[in-house]
This record gives sequence, structure tokens and C-alpha cells, in this order.
Amino acid sequence: MTETTGKVNLLGLTQPQLEQFFESIGEKRFRAGQVMKWIHHFGADDFDAMTNLGKALREKLKGCAEIRGPEIVSQDISSDGTRKWVVRVASGSCVETVYIPVDGRGTLCVSSQAGCSLDCSFCSTGKQGFNSDLTAAEIIGQVWIANKSFGTVPAKIDRAITNVVMMGMGEPLLNFDNVVAAMNIMMDDLGYGISKRKVTLSTSGVAPMIDELAKVIDVSLALSLHAPNDELRNQLVPINKKYPLAVVLDACKRYISGLGEKRVLTVEYTLLKDVNDQPEHAAQIIELLRNLPCKINLIPFNPFPHSGYERPSNNAIRRFQDLLHHGGFNVTVRTTRGEDIDAACGQLVGQVMDRTRRSERYIALRQLDDDGEQSPVASARP
Repeated sequence: MTETTGKVNLLGLTQPQLEQFFESIGEKRFRAGQVMKWIHHFGADDFDAMTNLGKALREKLKGCAEIRGPEIVSQDISSDGTRKWVVRVASGSCVETVYIPVDGRGTLCVSSQAGCSLDCSFCSTGKQGFNSDLTAAEIIGQVWIANKSFGTVPAKIDRAITNVVMMGMGEPLLNFDNVVAAMNIMMDDLGYGISKRKVTLSTSGVAPMIDELAKVIDVSLALSLHAPNDELRNQLVPINKKYPLAVVLDACKRYISGLGEKRVLTVEYTLLKDVNDQPEHAAQIIELLRNLPCKINLIPFNPFPHSGYERPSNNAIRRFQDLLHHGGFNVTVRTTRGEDIDAACGQLVGQVMDRTRRSERYIALRQLDDDGEQSPVASARP
């Protein structure tokens, strides 16, 4: 388990929070901007490196504060340039962060929880169960680690990380305050200076918190849809039983309408062979999203052991995409990246000290399947 020191970790503090911290120790508020630049522009974790701070202030900071990111357990680089970090957080669990370079962009996929409190049936992360929310320092710490690894400090216009998506392990809206704080640091010019259009929060559909999000920040929003009707979505994305499609989509419409600037919702849709990839499903999506400004991102399923699901054929994927195109939607198919290092969408698992016993139950299902009996996961498919 990661050691705690009792000192204030400055890594996860927003500019206003850092200003309050300096006031609390009898220092001027402007020191917050100086220290933020050292932390996020230069990747500093040593107060002695902060040469524009007086020696007395540096000594004071050593006594009451620290700059501590998550512990790096491993880093893997895929043959396609994708990178994956496994980092250990304070709970003792390990979470994963993935960097994906495509066409001059560098997208960092950041985790918000150790495991996930939801249990979407096709996602290997969910099968690991749930341990804890990540702190703001543990969330922004993933950006801090990745940014330093590219040698892009001090931050430059041509920096490697151009986009951040809260699409790693966890449901971001169930760790609301820490996620919002971290995203604010991502967008702050004293932090990483990433455009609000290029910071995206992805949710499975926690409708009330979408409305709360609109009150405090204007990042881009993505909805993990995965099914065009409530009956199927109840099976694939169980939180739909609490917040059905009509409720979730209304919340998304309210959020997007408040952004202006011709911004749209991103709809994520994982294609599962013979489950949600049929022409009738495409027709239902067209009707469901007809009045919602959005773009659709199709994600061919990335298999993992004993999931009970399969990836559709390339022909089936193209057919589905064409149907949605003809329905008037902007549709892309996500290219699978980092599969050789288990960094593809839906493959992030980490090492979660599960408090839910969900992983224990899933292992039992896998054993049943190995013994030649039909897995309940597979038999539950619609």
C-alpha cells in the first residue's frame, strides 16, 4: 500500500485551492501560480528545484507539503506506439492509463476509480470489481506521469498529449469532485492548457450527475450507449435500470444545449456480434438519436477470456456504419490500438483489491465455463 505522509499533496490542488493553501501558511496567493507551473509545466516534485521561490519558503514547503504522483508499477509500449502505464494508488490497487497517438493527436485515457462500481457485461474492467475512488492527485497524476515521460516539459505547443478522455477504469461521475478538480487542472493554463473541447468525460449514464456537471464545468461529454432500447441496455449496462434511456438522453440534451459553440455529444457504441449489431438496432439508433446533436463512435468489441461475447466481422461493422451514415449521422469506427499490451478499449483491468466480491464471482463463472458447462455470462445474452 502507498505510504501516506500527512503532508498536503499539492499535485491535485486546483489554482484556487493552491491559493488558499498558501494563504493558510502565511504566504501570498501569487505563489500558487509559480508552484503550479513548476509542477505541471516542468514536472517538478522537488521544492529545491523551484528557483524563483526563496530558500525560507522552500524549507517551509518541505515541512508541510509534497508533490507525489501515483507509483509507476510498469510501462509498456505497443508496436503501434500506444503506451500503457500501470500505477499503484493509495488503496494499494493498481489502475491503468493509456496513451494513443493518432494522426498528429495524442489522446490520454485516464482512470477515475480503482475498478468500477458498475458492471457492464462486456467490459473486463467491470469484472475486476471495485475498490475505491481515486483522489484528484491520483487522477491528474496520470497526466503528470505521461507528460514527463515524453520529455515535453516545459509544456510546449507541440506537446505529445493534446486530448484527455476520462474513459479509463471507473465511472467518472461517481467520483464527481475529484474528477472535476483534475479536469480543471488539465484545462488551466498553469496546468496543461488543454482546450475544453479536448477534455472529454465519458459516462455510462448517471443522469443526475450530468446535470450537476453542467453547473461547474463545460468539458466535452461522451455517453456509453451500447444499446438502442431499454430492454437490451438493461442487460448490457445495468445502471440503465436506474436511469433509463429517456432520462439519460434528456440529461445529455440539457448538457449539450448549455455548451453552445456547435458542440455535440459523442455516443460510444461497442459492437457485439449478434447482440447489438443488426440492421434493426441501427434503425432504432437512428430514431433514438434523431433530435440529439451527436457523433457516433463505433467500437468493435475487444475480446477477453470468458466474456461470452464476440467481435463482429469487418463486413458487419461496415454495414452497421453505412446504415447510420445513411440515417444522417457522422459515424467513425474506432481502430483497435494497443491490443498487444492489453490497452484496447474495454481491456483495462489493473490489479483491484475488490471490495464487492464481483471478481470472485466472475472467476467462478470462468471455472464453470472451463469445465464445459455453459457460462451464465454467455447464456444471459439477448
